[in-house]
Amino acid sequence: MEPIAVIGIGCRFPQASNPEAFWQLLRDGSEAITPIPQDRWQVSDFYDPDPQTPGKMNVGCGGFLDRVDEFDAEFFGMSAAEVEHTDPQQRLFLEVAWEALENAGIAPTSLEKTQTGVFTGLCTIDYHRLLYQNYDRLSSYSGTGTTMSITANRLSYFLGLQGPSMAVDAACSSSLVTVHLACQSLRSGESNLCVAGGINLILAPDSTISSAKTRLLSVQERCRSFDAEADGYTRGEGCGVVILKRLSDAVEHNDNILAVIRGSAVNHNGQSNSLSAPNGLSQQAVIRQALKNAGVSPAEVSYVDAHAVGTAIGDAIEFKALQAVYSEKRQPDLPCGVGSVKTNIGHLEAAAGISALIKVILALQHKEIPAHLHLQRLNPYISLQEGFYIPTQLQLWSNRQRSRMAGVSAFGFGGTNAHVILEEAPSLKQQQQVRSSPPLHLVTLSARNALALEQLAQKYLDLLELQPQIDLGSLAHTTNTGRNHFQHRLCAIAESTGRLGLQLQAFLEGQPTAGLMTGRIRGRKRPQAAWFFPGNTSNIDTVDLFTQTQPVFRQAIERCEKIARSYLSQPLFLDSAARSHFSPAEKLQCDRFVSLAIEYSLAQLWLDWGIKPQAVMGWGVGELVAAAISESLKLEEAFELVATQPLQTDKAVGSSLLRAIDQIHPKIPLVFDRNLTEEKKGAVEYWSNHGQQPEKDYNPLEALSDYQLVLTMGARATIPIKNDVRYLFSYGDEPQASCQEILHSLGNLYIRGIEIDWSRWANSNCEASGRHRRPIPLPTYPFQRQRYWFASKPETTVEPTPQLR
Repeated sequence: MEPIAVIGIGCRFPQASNPEAFWQLLRDGSEAITPIPQDRWQVSDFYDPDPQTPGKMNVGCGGFLDRVDEFDAEFFGMSAAEVEHTDPQQRLFLEVAWEALENAGIAPTSLEKTQTGVFTGLCTIDYHRLLYQNYDRLSSYSGTGTTMSITANRLSYFLGLQGPSMAVDAACSSSLVTVHLACQSLRSGESNLCVAGGINLILAPDSTISSAKTRLLSVQERCRSFDAEADGYTRGEGCGVVILKRLSDAVEHNDNILAVIRGSAVNHNGQSNSLSAPNGLSQQAVIRQALKNAGVSPAEVSYVDAHAVGTAIGDAIEFKALQAVYSEKRQPDLPCGVGSVKTNIGHLEAAAGISALIKVILALQHKEIPAHLHLQRLNPYISLQEGFYIPTQLQLWSNRQRSRMAGVSAFGFGGTNAHVILEEAPSLKQQQQVRSSPPLHLVTLSARNALALEQLAQKYLDLLELQPQIDLGSLAHTTNTGRNHFQHRLCAIAESTGRLGLQLQAFLEGQPTAGLMTGRIRGRKRPQAAWFFPGNTSNIDTVDLFTQTQPVFRQAIERCEKIARSYLSQPLFLDSAARSHFSPAEKLQCDRFVSLAIEYSLAQLWLDWGIKPQAVMGWGVGELVAAAISESLKLEEAFELVATQPLQTDKAVGSSLLRAIDQIHPKIPLVFDRNLTEEKKGAVEYWSNHGQQPEKDYNPLEALSDYQLVLTMGARATIPIKNDVRYLFSYGDEPQASCQEILHSLGNLYIRGIEIDWSRWANSNCEASGRHRRPIPLPTYPFQRQRYWFASKPETTVEPTPQLR
């Protein structure tokens, strides 16, 4: 029973559109019950204080979401016609699941073709009933739009997920059952990542009228769980999603672990007083099984968020079941608190369990237990025995055990019970952060359209104002590796959160500023980028900087040094004082080897970041590097050609190598000067003179004029150009500017749509700390939502089918 890590959460609950807002509501002890919105139905048309009045309800309040009719259709690739026939529960689940994945630091579309499971709980079908009231409204989209299983399947389809995908209807325990099933799927190896949660929307009066007839709805319109005056529950709506992964995998992948699911269990009441009556013994059994599966003793649990809908008998039965299990071997100084999120947001039915689970996850993170509301006088059927209490005020979650643990219950009115045991996240030691000087960071933001990008930038600006001490490196790591990259792009190079804030403000005001780059990608075609190798690169100080901070660069340099030692009596990279003892011939040859090594190593660095050239070109020694990158030459052969160049040496070795060039088809096109004949390209004299720099008026860069971008394996001073924005460089003219220059080039490639492997970048970047960073919660995508609802048409009378005689 391997523990399961919760690495991401997303939610839309009454008066709480994200986890941060939800925690604030809980921490403040606020209640989110409001009158039924006018856009649902006219309360006066259906209200009657007598619950037995046919077609009427005796309540007018609940916990409701705003703008449930709105959706970002373009973002999810759906037409207006399809969305209008798609249950808003499906739409909302798509958005919240996306937000939960972003919260986990996972770029959602990176999960394509992975064993990612989707489990969602729901039981309300209001939109289906509204749509099917008139058969003329039905279209080819009505079936998939209102079938419950499609709620999970649509997310799997959109992201290309290949793990299990299912909807669960266990009434009010639905969403907690999905968490249990997801944990089982992970433990069995069926899934490697799971999206689990539940959703409930109240779109029509039907189900509220039906609930009123059961006399389970509170005429006080409050969930007064455990209170003597409790008279039922208030309905609520919302959506909650958690992202789950095996704990061992989460630790290995350096995920941000929010909490740990130690164990869970599901059972059924069997036969009891009635189909919908609670069964205390079955509740005890499911809790004991969850504890057993978790390997946790009852006394280790210090808080339980109970099902506790607010019925006098049901609450008492549940509380006694909790006491029967959790009192075992409990010491008086280690009490167990019992509360219910329903007192804040109402009973979310299919989403009730996930709302309680997310509440407890947030409480474990903040090490505080929110207040249980509306308890004025204890239910007389409940006895607060020693060791149990109901927290009526916000309090610190004290910890005298090895770690804080909690239980969460959800019971379906058809008899399906679920219980989950949660533990606070393990205290993982932060790896030592190694920073270069200066500590520059590259932050990327993107969106599908210009307005969304502006809204996203504003979200980040607001975040920086609220949390100025946020770790900029972790922020950059999360934006680069944990988000999808869309057409409208922004890239900022900053050394502090203050500087990033100024850059975002300048973007919002439409003002240029240093380190800020923006761009828009049009169509699917990406720009053509060529690489140029200047051949006169010998900046030893830059080599020291990149060798210290870039493992891939260092490995390539070490390979080159090993090859060069076959021709040199001294190490390749020596300071100027040491090199002063070289003869002029040795110094010249060493300079050529250094240029070859640096440019080859820079190319390996760019290749490691997933950036590939459309063509390569060089001059002098750089042309040999270009030939090696195109695989026309082996690296060893390039060094050999440099070694046999005019230094009073025999050209015979070079000739033997060059005869093979014409027989090899380069994997990357090798571009030559336009004036160079095919015959001369293969001539021994041409290749064996690569130690000589070209004539001053020789400009091979003219051959690259057809390429939209040219990435140079050198600094600006190494090539004869002026103010040509097509040219990007791999380091600065001065060592201290090298990090800025390479980040500037990477940012320019990004905003122009060149594909970058950000996970590789995180493992080898200019500050050498990305390898140890974890994703952090950041603003999620600003969906551009519009109203979509099925079109009203005149009622159609359906004639009865004639009976055959």
